[in-house]
Amino acid sequence: MGMHLSEVLRRPLVTEKNTAIQAPQGKYAFEVAVGANKNQVKLAVEKAFKVNVAQVNVLTVPGRRRMMRGRTVVTPSWKKAIVTLKPGDKIELFEGV
Repeated sequence: MGMHLSEVLRRPLVTEKNTAIQAPQGKYAFEVAVGANKNQVKLAVEKAFKVNVAQVNVLTVPGRRRMMRGRTVVTPSWKKAIVTLKPGDKIELFEGV
């Protein structure tokens, strides 16, 4: 396995959309390492938060063009994972944000 589990999860993504799907559906969004696959994300979340993961959806968010001092730069692409937990499980880190 090329990547250590502690390197897979970068940070939780707290946005209005993600907060809306959190409580009713038990889905949590994370920024993950670009090289990570669904299995690694599942193992990392289960180990870090001691929960059972039912499903993982992964998508690559493309970089965006930005103007900086008159020149165009492209922000790097990154990977997002939406993790669905088994019913009854929740991640405390997000609660009350």
